Amino acid sequence: MERSGISTQTQLATELGITKNQLSVILSEKYSPFKSKYQSMCELLNVSPEELLTFGDTFIENKPSSESEEGDVTAIELFAGGGGLALGLERAKVRTLAHVEFDRSCCETLKANRPKWNVIYSDISKIDFTPYKGKVDIVTGGFPCQAFSYAGKKMGLEDTRGTLFYEFARCVKEVEPCIFMAENVRGLISHDNGRTLSLIKQVLEDIGYKVQYRLINAVDYGVPQKRERVIIIGTKEDVTFRFPMKQKKQRTLKDALAKVPPSEGQSYSESKRNVLSLVPPGGCWRDLPPHIQKEYMGKSFYSGGGRTGMARRISWDEPCLTLTCSPSQKQTERCHPDEVRPFTVREYARIQTFPDDWQFCGGLGDRYKQIGNAVPVMLAKQLGDSLRDAVLMRGGDCQSDDS
Repeated sequence: MERSGISTQTQLATELGITKNQLSVILSEKYSPFKSKYQSMCELLNVSPEELLTFGDTFIENKPSSESEEGDVTAIELFAGGGGLALGLERAKVRTLAHVEFDRSCCETLKANRPKWNVIYSDISKIDFTPYKGKVDIVTGGFPCQAFSYAGKKMGLEDTRGTLFYEFARCVKEVEPCIFMAENVRGLISHDNGRTLSLIKQVLEDIGYKVQYRLINAVDYGVPQKRERVIIIGTKEDVTFRFPMKQKKQRTLKDALAKVPPSEGQSYSESKRNVLSLVPPGGCWRDLPPHIQKEYMGKSFYSGGGRTGMARRISWDEPCLTLTCSPSQKQTERCHPDEVRPFTVREYARIQTFPDDWQFCGGLGDRYKQIGNAVPVMLAKQLGDSLRDAVLMRGGDCQSDDS
């Protein structure tokens, strides 16, 4: 629908010349697809009948597709997204047995770039991970930061049921890897006055892991972007994990975008272009005339904090600020140094250190979202190296005693 410029089912029904109720019947599981309007819908959306018929199925059956080869370090990746962490682990010579993701466009991206990967398109709560027990060394995933209810709770795994953290912890419990890594936003540290992170640590420790976390900045690891993330590591008793060493030199936007291939991208509204045209490279709202500052920022003008992400134009000689999922969103502008526009898809990908041949599927918004949510590939590779080293230093055997 998004590819065809149709935003709602009501609009789709109108284009098809049917009622919304009739469309609901067509989209129901019991509907026979060999009726006239089904073919019309395929033509309107420019998709094949098979694409609609298979929507919701896993791309590959949920089971280990092959036995591990001798010396393999293996992993399961949850919340795989558009492939930043997956590609980094691949470069670190970690073999991922399953990539779990609920967003269809993300799954299409993973399969388009790596057709042989075991991409599981499914609600994670419906997946049984026990077939992987004894076959997986590492579990990774960036679960969303969610609040828990504390009233009358015993503060164990069951108290987190209904959250995506629960599914991450359940996977770890069922698979019993020797090490896991979770990635999250900086705000997890202070979320709910620190109680969310405390409960996460407690639950994972109760499962049998020694848990540590560190706030790291991707710019310290060769990524041309200031991007802070919390990395949570859990290890079995005989496993030692060491975070990768920081790099002394920071890469700049000029380093990232050298000879970047052309691609599509979003654009600013005329009013926003008029404002950002007044901002020099490296500047922000503070460089605007006072009356434009107040008009553009609205209530934010009177709030506290630096707000340096607003009306921000990046300089060639500095790392980019953290990329968001929407490049033209107010308060988090990342304007091109020379042109009055957001960064294109391929520029976004370069800043996140994706290779130019990694293709993103879905609509334009889907592609920005996949890139903006990703773990930068270069950072993922270095974390992958540390994970692999931790496994191999243990001897490479992370299978449970009763497997």
